[in-house]
Amino acid sequence: MSEAPQPTTAAEKQSNARVLPALILAMLSFSVVQTAVVPILPSLAKELDVSGSNITWLMTANLLSAAVLTPLLGRFGDLRGRKPMLLISLAGLVAGSALAVSTHSFTWLVVARVLQGAGGGVMPLAISIVRDELPKQKVTGGVAAISASMGVGSGLGLVATGLLLEHWNYKSIFWMGLVFGLIAVALVAFRVPTDPVTDKEGGADPIGALALAAWLSALLVAVSQGNHWGWTSTKTLGLFAVAAVVALVWGVIETKVSHPLVDLKMMSRPAVAFTNLSGLLIGFGMYGSFMVISNFAQTPEKYAHYGFTATVLHAGVMLLPSAIGSMVAAPVGALLIARRGPRLPLVLGGVLGAVSMAYLALRHSHEGDIYTASAIFGLGIGLAFAAMPAFINGAVPVEQSGIANGMNSVLRTVGGAIGTAVMTAILTGDVMKLPIPVLLPTLDAYKHAFWTTAVVCVIAGAVPFLIRTVKSAPAVAHGSAPQDSSPQLAKTDA
Repeated sequence: MSEAPQPTTAAEKQSNARVLPALILAMLSFSVVQTAVVPILPSLAKELDVSGSNITWLMTANLLSAAVLTPLLGRFGDLRGRKPMLLISLAGLVAGSALAVSTHSFTWLVVARVLQGAGGGVMPLAISIVRDELPKQKVTGGVAAISASMGVGSGLGLVATGLLLEHWNYKSIFWMGLVFGLIAVALVAFRVPTDPVTDKEGGADPIGALALAAWLSALLVAVSQGNHWGWTSTKTLGLFAVAAVVALVWGVIETKVSHPLVDLKMMSRPAVAFTNLSGLLIGFGMYGSFMVISNFAQTPEKYAHYGFTATVLHAGVMLLPSAIGSMVAAPVGALLIARRGPRLPLVLGGVLGAVSMAYLALRHSHEGDIYTASAIFGLGIGLAFAAMPAFINGAVPVEQSGIANGMNSVLRTVGGAIGTAVMTAILTGDVMKLPIPVLLPTLDAYKHAFWTTAVVCVIAGAVPFLIRTVKSAPAVAHGSAPQDSSPQLAKTDA
């Protein structure tokens, strides 16, 4: 028989009201900044007088920086405290936004996007702070809200970009990031207490950190630039080979050092490994679908006989239901996790993502089709994002929460880079010959893209069945501490 829930004290309510909004805003700040430039890359290429292939470095640099810095900030948060590392993460976002506002140079704008990538550390650090600071009965809901904020911010970022460009120039987008970042820094500084959980017995792993940065960099550059260089080019294949070799070396390093950056034994636990696989696939679906839907909506119907000739703002509004769906998914996901465990919402996330993409493959001639599919997809993404930290937190000790959730965030980023590259390859592989200096994909190319994303989401929804959920907490060896202080987080086969 389960224990009756304990009443929430006034102090707990105050902690919940102070801490959680600050962490959610921090997460929204990063997700908005990360996706805001996506719909304006073509116009930025003209504004900055760079080629279409070079302008993609504004996304590649940001994804690369986030992938490298997220696990490092998560681990240092475990070692030295989550709040200081969260402030450093947000400081990078603010510095990058300030630099982007002040420069007209493409090179410095790439540097600014690298600095903004430091904001990737917000998610694992915020999740760890929730475990430390919120009342036990509020942890699941708090984690779900922060995770779902990633989908909410991504959708809002696309809408905000279009709205700002209707009245101002591209600099306004970076001003938005600067303002959001400064508010988030202030709220975190004054509302988030200094956390008590640090891994005082742990240590730094500089060689492991460099090796991780090296193979992630090689992998993401190869994936992001493969469409421009050619997938069989010497540069692309060479970087893939470098990534594989360095990743192998990194794995050896992490098994030999006394205090590894990433505990590979922890990462190999089924609850962590399969959740990370789902994260990679969900990231593929989210970033890939945003790009495809936005491009489809902006396609000039006069020439292609499909699409809606939408402006950047109009295309962003079409994706707004995804943000609303993710917002709704946070409390729904938390409720499902509390009652049934994290498997159900993660499965539903994949299924809903597949349903929305299959719907678009079959029905796409009216704007209402886009709105409907966007809402369903956002709900699915929100449920999946809410469930993944619950799986991971139930399988790792609290002192490894930062790095474990950080690696999950990294794999979502890698999945997003792969998804964007694959969608681009599909769309550019089948184009129409038109009397205009722009190559437009055929309608069949878009259908293939939608079906591909649907299949990936189906696989993401099937993966959680490989995780065996244990209803009762695992036995604790004599003299050792329990793995997790939050009984609401489902215990898994760690």
